[in-house]
Formats: sequence, C-alpha cells, structure tokens
Amino acid sequence: MTIKEIAKLAGVSISTVSKIVNNKDENINPKTRERVLAIVKEYHYTPYGIVKQNSNAKTFMIGVLLPDIYRKYTLLHGIQAMAQANGYCVLVYDCKKNEDLELKHITSLCSLKIDGVIWQPLSENSLQYAKYFEELDIAICYHHAPSTVFCHQLNYETFGYEATKTLLEYKHQKIGCYYQKDSFRSLPFIQGFKKCLFDHQIPYQDSMLIDTLDNSYIFNHLDHPFTGFICSHYHLALQLAENLSQQKYHIPNDFSILSLREDDIYGDDLGKIPYFSIPFFQFGQHLCEHLLHILQKTETAPTDFLPKLVLERKEFLDSPLLFKQKKLVVVGSINIDITLNVPSLPQSGETMITDRFSTTPGGKGMNQAAGAMKLGTEVALIGKVGTDHEASIIYDYLLNNHIVYDGVTRSFHEDTGKAFIQVQNDGDSTITILTGANKSLTPDDILQQERIFHHTGYCLLQTEVPVNAILLASQLARKYGAKTILKPAGLSEITSDLLKHIDIFVPNATEADLLCKRKNTLEEKANYFLSLGAKIVIITLGKHGCYLKTPSLSKKYAPPNFSPVDCTGASDAFIATLAVYLQRGKSLDTAIKIASVAAGFCISRQGVIPALPDQNTLESHLKNFYPELLN
Repeated sequence: MTIKEIAKLAGVSISTVSKIVNNKDENINPKTRERVLAIVKEYHYTPYGIVKQNSNAKTFMIGVLLPDIYRKYTLLHGIQAMAQANGYCVLVYDCKKNEDLELKHITSLCSLKIDGVIWQPLSENSLQYAKYFEELDIAICYHHAPSTVFCHQLNYETFGYEATKTLLEYKHQKIGCYYQKDSFRSLPFIQGFKKCLFDHQIPYQDSMLIDTLDNSYIFNHLDHPFTGFICSHYHLALQLAENLSQQKYHIPNDFSILSLREDDIYGDDLGKIPYFSIPFFQFGQHLCEHLLHILQKTETAPTDFLPKLVLERKEFLDSPLLFKQKKLVVVGSINIDITLNVPSLPQSGETMITDRFSTTPGGKGMNQAAGAMKLGTEVALIGKVGTDHEASIIYDYLLNNHIVYDGVTRSFHEDTGKAFIQVQNDGDSTITILTGANKSLTPDDILQQERIFHHTGYCLLQTEVPVNAILLASQLARKYGAKTILKPAGLSEITSDLLKHIDIFVPNATEADLLCKRKNTLEEKANYFLSLGAKIVIITLGKHGCYLKTPSLSKKYAPPNFSPVDCTGASDAFIATLAVYLQRGKSLDTAIKIASVAAGFCISRQGVIPALPDQNTLESHLKNFYPELLN
C-alpha cells in the first residue's frame, strides 16, 4: 500500500498523510488526523523509509487468505500439517466475502513480511492487489482463482461426472442435478454432469438442473420422472431429503440422492445420504507443498493433485422402483396384545389364576406386516393408533424393524387398540379385542395414503377395521395393479361389493361357517365365496391344514408336523408368507405349502410377532425337509 493510495482513501493530500505518519502534524485538524491514522492502521501502511530498513531475512511464516473459512477447516488443517512439518507457522485470514476486508488483510500480511501466501481471490478485481505481495517478493500460490492466473484447483468436473456415473450404474436414467448458484464449484460440477450424460448417450435437458428447492418445486416436479439426484453441496442434499420426507417419500426406496460432502460439521443427518468426500485435507497439503517448493527452490515440483474418490454410505443407494421387487401393503388393525397363559380356557363363572403373561405389538395388520418384513420384503402398513403410550411402543417397533409407517396415523379421540388373549396349554386360544383407534380408520384416511399403493405387488386386508376403509383400499390396490388378499376377521357378513375386488379370500373354518350358514361342505362354502367375486378361496382348518378352491381346482392340504404352543398368529403367518412367496414367483400350490410351514413354526412358539419365522429360519427348514419347494 503506497502513501498515494492512503491519501486517496482518506480524501487528503499526500503531504498531509506524510506529515501525520512522520509526527509533523501540528497544524493538521484533529479530526483529519484521526481519520488518516485510522486508515493507516486498517491498511497496515508502513512508510517507505522504514520498509527499506527492514531485513530481507526469512520469517518462516506463510499466510492463508480465503474468501471465507466456513467449512474450510479440513483444508486449513492440511495446510497447517504440511507447514509445521517443514518448520513454518501459518497465519489465516478470513475475508468474509468482502473485498475491502480482503485488501486490509493483504496489507496486514505484507506488514508482517510473510514468506509466501496461499490465496483464493474473491474476484477478478482482487488480482490487482497482487502487486503488494510482488513488491515485497512474497511468493503466491493461487487456488480456485480467475482463469487469468495459474492456480491449483480441485477438479469438480470429475466429481460431477463420477456422481452421475454412479447413479447410472444403479440404473438411474432420469437424474436431477441440484446445485448452488453462487458457488465456484457448481459450473464445473454441472459440466461433469452433462459430459457423463453425453458419454452414456442420455439426452440432457435444462429441466434437469435445479437451483431452487421449495414446496412449489416439490408439488410441481415429483411427477417428473426423476429417480435420483446429485448435489454439489451436502447441505443441499440434506434440504432435498427433508423436503422429500415431508412429502412422505423415502430415501432410497423412492429416490436416491448422491452428494459431495465438505467438512464433517453436519451433526446427525440420519446417515442416509451417500456422498463423495471432498479431499480438502490432502488438497491443503498439496497447496502448501507447492508454496514450499517456490520458497525453498526445490528441484522437483509436486505432481498434479489426482485424488482417489471414495463413495461413502453406498448402502443407501438403490435402483429405481422399476428395477426393484414390489412392496407389500398391509391395511388392518394395530393393537397391543396382552397374552395370558392359562391351564385351560375359563368357563362361565370360573376364575382362572396365572402368573405367565406377555405384552407385545399385535393386531392382524401389524402381525402380517411383521411377518412379511421378517421374510425380507419391503412392507408398508396403513392403520390407526391413539395418542397414548402404547402408540409410542407401536411406532418404535415399526421404526426399529424398518416397516414403512407413513400410513400409520393417530386418532386423537381413541386409545390404541388392545387384544386380550388367553392361551391354554394345547395352544388353543380365545381373543377379546378392544378396537380403540382401529374403528376410526376411514376411507379418507386410505385416500390420503394413495401414494403408498404405487409399485405394490400384494395388498393384505383384514376386517378388524371398518369395511368401508377396506373396500376403498382394495379398489386402490387394484388401480395400481396389486393383488389383494382378504382375511374376514370379526365379520358377520360378506358381500359381492367387497369380494369382487379380492383375489384371494382366506377365512378360517369358523369364519366360513359364520359367513355362509346355508352351505354345509367346505366346497359349497368356497363356491359361494367364488360366486360373490373372489378369484381364489383358501379356508384354513387349524390342525387339519387348509382347503383350496379355485374355479378349476379343489385341493386339501395336510398340516406340517409342529407341536402347538400358541395358535393365535397362525393365520397371520400363513397369509404373510403366502403373499411373499407368490410375489417372488412361486406357484399357488408351492406358496400354500410354504405358508403352511410358516404357520406351523408360528404355533410352536409363544406369542405372535416373536413367533413369526424369519427368512433364514424358514428356508433352512425347507431345505432340510421340503427342498423341492425352494427349487
């Protein structure tokens, strides 16, 4: 900084500045003196005579001058590590994206006679200040500077290319690129995105670029065929994930997001966004190594910076729905099961005493969702709970067991449903249900969850909730191409209005008798249900197996050999398993046999959800005893 420039900043003559800095200001106005001295201090002005007397000896200090240091901590750590290893100390200056402050920092660094500086200029205009460093032979290492000077920079085009390529490898063809307008990294990131699309023969459209994200974007563009997004900044990825979550979409089931990630300062982001770490630490070392090469005049210059890109959290990337197995949707009751183990079921007027009981999540909807989940299938549950403590138990179970629970909503007027179950020693049981919030499930509740029926293979329905809600659920399932399975629990009559939307109707023997009193044989009852519109009827017979009836087939299935402990959840295990293996391509005959084994497993243990077999247990048993069912 020259005396002429100080005079211009202060709005006075050169001679006035000279008199003030050399203590010859007796006749200078005090306010003028104060103003000039303030500017001299701000810009670290040193009179030329003093500068000439300064030593040219090394100070072993280097400066770092950045537009801002927010999220640059890892870069600074890399610079500092390399500098300290070579005997240099580091002075860091934050310009806070202010050109006036940048100039003040430059003059400060010059006054300290640093040996060199690592500088990211704020703008093209900032480069005019390089002369202050050059006049004092202060070496400059530029990074991410305007193209008019040689600089070192991270190759964000490569990051954009690799992020796009990664989503393409996961079969995404419709990819959105979400970028930050005012960031120097965005343009090369977008160029990499475009280049990768071109190399893979994917047509580019301007609508693929996203620079603003708000609710209007979400509402207007979720029908756009994006299946994945790449993000230039991690905070954008978090914002995108939050917006999608508010619209009840799931990462990565519905959309995949892949981002660049800066320093690890984001706290708990739920850990579900894959990212490429920007290697700021290694880049900081690289910058400092280049500056030291200039200062120490080493013979060999450092090689170009070619970082290895490492994809973190890749388990949270997934293929588009088109390439994935379809999910199961379960619509039905959600209860807390209170199970009492008794020597025998009490008779009228009898008092039964027991000290064996258990409390677990239950209800036919909950049981079937848990059964399908344990068999390795994505499951979404739709139902009602209350606002009580039991509802928290339900939500905790759904969350911890990865069952999609967006369709589970609270009733503010009813408690969570409860089932009081008495189980005698041979496994037979009685169940009394306090319906609670289950009875408040309405067609409007179902309609609000219509999105959940997208990409569904089977929809499992039970009538422990209002039939009008089940009817609409069956219609929505059919609308989106899903097969329906209905369990008529607690139903006193059945009509064609409902059964014509049902692919597989699964009453037990007692329910079949109640719904068809005028027919005597199993075949007659099954034919009656077929006449009402059901496509397939399976009547479960407890310890006697089950009976299948289709328009062209009648068949009785013997039960597998399991000793009963608690028969409460047999039908839920049967239906969940039947749906899972039908969806996996098994024939109806094979799926019924596998479902019968699953029901056998369930009755051989206490409770319902704890007794439902997982996929490894079930298929290990099948390999040992029924290997033909897995062929």
